[in-house]
Amino acid sequence: MSDSTADFLRTTRTSYDTIAKDYGACFPPGDIHPLDRTLIRTFAELVTANGSAPVADLGSGPGHVTALLHEQGVPVFGVDLSPSMVSLARASYPALRFHVGSMTALDLPDATLGGVLALYSIIHLPDEELPTAFAEFHRTLVPGGHALLGFQSGPEPGRLHLTERFGHEIDLDYYWRTPEQVAEALTGAGLELVATVLREPSAEERRPRGFVLARRG
Repeated sequence: MSDSTADFLRTTRTSYDTIAKDYGACFPPGDIHPLDRTLIRTFAELVTANGSAPVADLGSGPGHVTALLHEQGVPVFGVDLSPSMVSLARASYPALRFHVGSMTALDLPDATLGGVLALYSIIHLPDEELPTAFAEFHRTLVPGGHALLGFQSGPEPGRLHLTERFGHEIDLDYYWRTPEQVAEALTGAGLELVATVLREPSAEERRPRGFVLARRG
């Protein structure tokens, strides 16, 4: 692991450990945009049609989306970089599995996942880390397995650094990318593009939301 990778993992983990409780309270279980929910259900249908291998919800946070997939009959577990987020998810959904881990180095055997879900979690990955994470997606997916990614977007890629959130001191980078940029990185890792979606900001959202659906051939 390079020093830059170790630094970004450390600062991201520490920041989310700091804000975990406030973050969970700010985003209640039902607070999922209808289009996001439709895409998650479509993803669930594709995954279950391909077999019974489980889905990894990467960057699972408070566990709301993990629970939604479970409700759709998908065998699913959550993975988050922040131990405090994992503890929060376990307390809220004790029947589901959550563990600490990084999407850049998944502690999973090859070809064991029916799907990879990463909603609003690749936003903290620097550009140089995308190939590593997406190679992990390809490695761990079964043939025909799908990956659904959601992220803040815009007409051009950009970066934001925050030092405060919910009244707490943090050290967190946010990256926004176009669906085309994310799709290119996924296909570069060997995945096949299925669809891209861009929706406009809703309610208090400030940026458009991009989604990319891909599969392992």
